[in-house]
Order: sequence, then C-alpha cells, then structure tokens
Amino acid sequence: MISLETILTFLAASALVTVAPGPDNLMVLSVGVSRGRSAGMGFGLGCAIGCFTHTLWATLGIGAVVLASESAFTFLKMIGAAYLVYIGVMAWRHAGAMALTRLDSSKREPVGAQVRRGFVANAINPKVALFFIAFLPQFVDPARGLVWAQMLLLGVLFAIQTVVIFGSLGWFAGSIGARLQRQPKLAVWLDRCAGTIFIGLALHLATVRR
Repeated sequence: MISLETILTFLAASALVTVAPGPDNLMVLSVGVSRGRSAGMGFGLGCAIGCFTHTLWATLGIGAVVLASESAFTFLKMIGAAYLVYIGVMAWRHAGAMALTRLDSSKREPVGAQVRRGFVANAINPKVALFFIAFLPQFVDPARGLVWAQMLLLGVLFAIQTVVIFGSLGWFAGSIGARLQRQPKLAVWLDRCAGTIFIGLALHLATVRR
C-alpha cells in the first residue's frame, strides 16, 4: 500500500518531530522526574494513544471539520488548558507525596491513572489535531489505493515510535527522579516544578491561535 521508502522517510520525520522539545516531551519528563519511571512511561503511553486518536479524527475528516470552527477550536483549547491547570494544581497540593509513599506500595498511584492523564492531555489539545491534519497527508499517495487506510497505517506507525521515544524519556527521567526523591525536601520542589510546568503549558495553550 505504501512504499518502504515512504515509510522509512515518515518514521524518520516522525522521530524528529517527537524528540523535538515540545509540550508532550516536557510533560513526560516532568512526570518521570517527579513521580518515577512507571508514571513517566505511563504518561508517555497515554500521549501516544492520544496521538493515535488524532489520527482517527484526521482519517475520518472529523478533525478538519471541528477545527474549521473558531468556536470549536477555542472550546477545545480552553478545556485542554483547564485540564493542564488541574494537573499542575494537584502536583502543588500533593507535593512530596511520591517520596512519602516510596516504601508503601499500597499507597502508590496506579500507572493507569498516568496513562489516562497523558491521553486526555494529548487528545483534547487542538494544536496536536492541527499537526496531524497537516502532517499525515504529506506521506499519502492516492495512486496507491485507499487514502484513509494509508493515513490509518501512518498513524499506527507514528503511535508506535511515540511509545518507544516517550517511554524511553519517561524511563530515564524516572531514573534521575528516583535518586532525587530520596531527599524529601527536594522531592517537594520537584513536584512543584512539575506542577509549574503544567500550568505554564496551560497558559501557552490558552493563548495559541489557529
């Protein structure tokens, strides 16, 4: 359906886009450092699933229809910004909680919670939707068959490489965070820094334009 050369080019471009500094990277790194390897990798997995969701919207044409409306775009970005603020505020309110529960696994937050947060943070971000609407069609060749099937395949490939890269970021960030978390006072500030990053990203999202 899609030539091997096109797939390799797409994967190379996708990897460059994924590793480039951006909101998702910052969130994965901040969660990994402040909450540990599992949390960072879980948040990264959630972001990857969110990316695939945007692929579905782009494939079905829903994303283009929704984002063509100024009011819909504004609504989505404000919901996304509010959610990021919520995560940031929670990080401030429970600063240092990770360090206090290191020895009690029964009190540790389930990884699934971070997966959900990563998914929601990515899925309701209209900037990500705009990216996929503009990015995927560049690697689609109508002469090779069903356009929607090609876009879906590209979306799956993008999600897979995102899982690998974000998972690696979360793992390494968690390794660093595990050492820093041994100092309770420093752990508090790590959580507060993570919360500040989320709130800063929320303010940035709230002010973007199409």
